[in-house]
Amino acid sequence: MAGKFSPITSKLSAFIHGADYNPEQWFKYPEVLLEDIRLMKLARCNVMTVGVFSWSNLEPEEGRFTFEWLDKVLDTFADNDIYALLATPSGARPAWMSVKYPEVLRVAPNRQRNLHGFRHNHCFTSPVYREKVTIMNTRLAERYSKHPAVIGWHISNEYGGECHCNYCQEAFRQWLQKKYQTLDALNDSWWNAFWSRIYSDWSQIESPSPNGERLLHGLNLDWKRFVTDQTVDFCRQEIAPLKIANAELPVTTNMMYNFSQLDYRKFVNILDVISWDAYPTWHDDLSQADDKVAAWFAFNHDMFRSLKGKPFMLMESTPSYTNGHPVSKLKRPGMHKLSSLQAVAHGSDSVQYFQWRKSRGNTEKFHGAVIDHVGHEHTRVFRDVATLGETLAQISEVQGTSTQAEAAILFDWDNWWAVKDAMAPRNKGIHYEETVMHHYKALWELGVPTDVIGSEYDLTKYKLLVAPMAYLMREDMGAKIEQFVARGGTFVATYWTGIVDEHDLCHLGGFPGPLRKTLGIWAEEIEGLHDHDRNGIIFRENNVLGMQGTYEVRELCDLIHTEGAEVLAEYQEDFYAGRPALTLNLLGEGKAYYLAACVSEPTFYDSFYNRLVAESGVRRAWNAELPTGVTAQERTDGNYDFVFLMNFSGKEQSISLDGSFYTNIETNMEVIDGIILPSNGIAILKRVSTAAIK
Repeated sequence: MAGKFSPITSKLSAFIHGADYNPEQWFKYPEVLLEDIRLMKLARCNVMTVGVFSWSNLEPEEGRFTFEWLDKVLDTFADNDIYALLATPSGARPAWMSVKYPEVLRVAPNRQRNLHGFRHNHCFTSPVYREKVTIMNTRLAERYSKHPAVIGWHISNEYGGECHCNYCQEAFRQWLQKKYQTLDALNDSWWNAFWSRIYSDWSQIESPSPNGERLLHGLNLDWKRFVTDQTVDFCRQEIAPLKIANAELPVTTNMMYNFSQLDYRKFVNILDVISWDAYPTWHDDLSQADDKVAAWFAFNHDMFRSLKGKPFMLMESTPSYTNGHPVSKLKRPGMHKLSSLQAVAHGSDSVQYFQWRKSRGNTEKFHGAVIDHVGHEHTRVFRDVATLGETLAQISEVQGTSTQAEAAILFDWDNWWAVKDAMAPRNKGIHYEETVMHHYKALWELGVPTDVIGSEYDLTKYKLLVAPMAYLMREDMGAKIEQFVARGGTFVATYWTGIVDEHDLCHLGGFPGPLRKTLGIWAEEIEGLHDHDRNGIIFRENNVLGMQGTYEVRELCDLIHTEGAEVLAEYQEDFYAGRPALTLNLLGEGKAYYLAACVSEPTFYDSFYNRLVAESGVRRAWNAELPTGVTAQERTDGNYDFVFLMNFSGKEQSISLDGSFYTNIETNMEVIDGIILPSNGIAILKRVSTAAIK
């Protein structure tokens, strides 16, 4: 339902605007804190994340806690109407702990224990580490959970990695016993008769290792699931003492883009709000538009919004550049506002940065920050941040609004893992992420609000469901998709779909397994093409889509037979010339399309989804043609829609109105003659909700 969600915190109804703040790095510069307060107000920043990686300053020796500096920071915030997300410091343990309790350090896949150093170099299973984290979090909660400046908890920092120590091995075996109950069930599910891998005792099972078992796909898949579950359990234990002290304070942990190590959907039930860290590489090629980068990060924004189906937080971004990319380019004029508000357009109720003030030393001393080493506000970056702060204040009515998506992309983590592990037609890469983006970007260019969902999601709210390369397809998900189509939905699947079940065992009886009836095809063979190989698909005359011409295909070609489906396009060359390449199957009230080849030309996807969106009646944020590189995204409170027009084309663009009456909410002026967007420009418009009109 369209509507407005409660603010992330009851203490602040505006957009959260702020940064990671590390005052402990400036103890020897006492003047910095008060100067930072002045600058925070000037930049219209209202929330700082404090305490990330601060363990050594909170507990310099075992059992000796030094909270006084944090007291001063938070008290100063409260006196100046600035708020804090208080972090738990578990992302990096102090050296005294590693020396006294070496078991807290991780063991690598080769079974060698790490030395002290870096971050997240700790075992999530270690009883000692769990005990020390619980003590620290309990002390923090008792001292600060009712502090007037604290609005929520930032749990650890960018969880990731895995440990292969004896504690983790035993926990893994217990996890497997709970899942499979018997060794016979495990051996069958992993197909262990192959290569004489039958286990006769649970103690024989070990995690994947470069000097041990690494080609057992069922083991690899379950190990990744276990690592996620163990990390979630550790996070849950971190949260427990915080909620005991004050259950009302929301908790979050910052997630990462394109991060395949952890299934983030498993965190949904233990977090109050989703947050993530976005670091786009804008302007990699100044002769090209930034639309590909923009679409990739829009996809991630949509995915994190979809985790809980409500506004999320942009926890980290850079106001200028990062120091971790191969080349770190400066943001061109307008890009800071555009990229920050892109997150808001897709559902973020915050814009936060790493970091507030640049460090003097170590690995991130050149990472972008609001305050540069020069130490004052007279910089281009500071002006960009302050300008954005003013805009966020002007559009405060957008905060808390929802995104009403009628299209969805299916993106499961265990499918991602299985695709990467499969030894298949192209072991040099079948480019799963790129395949997903072919389909998502076409919807993004049309201004179609899109959710990014998993197999466990309810499909009834959607009109269009796209499953690119859904290699791992459970029987129950296949049945759910069949029902979705029969009830009138439009479904799109691609090559390399419906190949294995949840154990990474191939479906018997013909691919695409549980989707064979829904799609009305049988996939007999799939050919991998070398990078220099090309084929093409050509549309049949008078096909129901009205599409024409020939499109180049690369990488993978699925050789299929129709079993009730209509052929819309066929292969152009090779021994399978004339065989189906794009099909349509009618099932119940709906339609199911199957794309059998990797089409390399974006114009194909643009034309294909233009027709599917029109015929399925999927909601668009902007009901008129948009120039290439310009997109629209929409948020709504049920009474009014807030439409963000964003120009990633690299040049000025003129946009015609789509027939609705609009007000520019930054200027509060009526939009009459269309809109001119400069390069890296954005317009935020308000209209009476189209849903309300209907």
